[in-house]
Amino acid sequence: MAQEQLIKPPVEIRYRQELAALKANDTARKPENWQLSPQAVRTFILGSKKPLTYEGKTYDIQKKYFGNDALVERCIVTLAGNRGLMLVGEPGTAKTMLSELLSAAISGISTNTVQGTAGTTEDMIKYSWNYALLLARGPVREALVPSPLYVGMEKGVLTRFEEITRTPAEIQDSLISVLSDKVLNVPELGDDGILFAKPGFNVIGTANTRDKGVNEMSSALKRRFNFETVMPVREAALEKQIIIHEVNQLARESNIAMEAEEDVVELLASTYHELREGVADTGSRIDTPSCVMSTAEAVSVYYQTMIGGYYYGDGQVRVDALVQNLVGAISKENRDDLQKVRDYFNTVIREKSGREGGKWREYYEARKWLK
Repeated sequence: MAQEQLIKPPVEIRYRQELAALKANDTARKPENWQLSPQAVRTFILGSKKPLTYEGKTYDIQKKYFGNDALVERCIVTLAGNRGLMLVGEPGTAKTMLSELLSAAISGISTNTVQGTAGTTEDMIKYSWNYALLLARGPVREALVPSPLYVGMEKGVLTRFEEITRTPAEIQDSLISVLSDKVLNVPELGDDGILFAKPGFNVIGTANTRDKGVNEMSSALKRRFNFETVMPVREAALEKQIIIHEVNQLARESNIAMEAEEDVVELLASTYHELREGVADTGSRIDTPSCVMSTAEAVSVYYQTMIGGYYYGDGQVRVDALVQNLVGAISKENRDDLQKVRDYFNTVIREKSGREGGKWREYYEARKWLK
C-alpha cells in the first residue's frame, strides 16, 4: 500500500527507503532473525551524519528520537537478549514512538500490537477461534485466529503491548509463562498445540506512571522485563526542536503547505517547559498544573493552530488562536489548572513581554482567552 493512501503510515512504510539503505549497507553482526544489526538499529533511531548509498541514490538517516541516546542503546541490548523491555514514564514522552521505531528496525513490522484497555481479554493477546470453522472441522490449526503474541512467537518478530497497566492483572499475568519459557500452549490442539517461539521474538511493553495503581503489575511479571524510564525533555531548546520537527512532519503528511514558525514555537515550548518544571527562566517558582504538560501535547496544540490558520486564515499561525488551543489542552482534565496558567501569564509572560517585545507581547495580550 502506498504511503500517500494512509493517514498515518507505519514506521516501516514511512521510512522504508532508509531501512532498505541501512540493510543493504549493514555488515555488522546481528541476532538471529533481526532485519538489522544492533548498530544499524541505533543509527536508524538516532541518525547518522554519514549518508548511505542504495540503488544509486543517497539517503540521509535522520534522527527520529530526541532523548537519551544511552537509553536507546540499552533498549536494543535488552531486546537482543531473552528479557522483555518495559518502557515507563509520564504520558507524552514518546514511549510508543520509541517502541514503534525499535520494532520496525528489528522485525520490519511495528503493527503487531496489543492495545491495553480495561476490556482487553486473553484471546486478544494470544489467540481466538473462527467459530464457523471450529464447528465445521473441530479444533484444527486452520480454525485458530492468532493474536499478536501468537504471531510474534510464530514468526519470530516483536510484539508491542501498549499501556499494559490498563489491562486487568490476571490478563497481564498470561504473559509470565510465555516470557519465561518462550512457549505457548494451545490445549484444544492436543499434541500439536505447543508453539515454541522463533528467534527474534520478544515483547516491548509501555506503561504510564500516571496509571500506577490502576492495575499494578505483579512482581512475577516485572521480573520478566528490563525497565527503562523515559523522562520528559529537560531542555527548552530541545523541546523547541522536537516541536518543529514533529509539526513539520505532520504538515507534510497532511499536505499542508506550511512550516512551523520558530518564534511562535518558542512561546509554546517555553510555556510547556516552565509549567512542567515549575521554574521560570529567571529562577522564580511557578505553580505546576495537574494536567499533562508533555511535549506531545505541545505538538498537538501547535499543529491544531496551524490547521486553523491553513484552512480559515491566511496561512499564518495566530498567537491568539494558539492560546485558545492551549486553553482546550489544559482544561480538559481540570479547569482549575487555568487559574495557574493565568497566574503564569500575569507574572512570567508579562515580564518577558516587557523584556522581549514582539511575539511575547502578542502572547501576553492574548491572555484574555484564558477563561
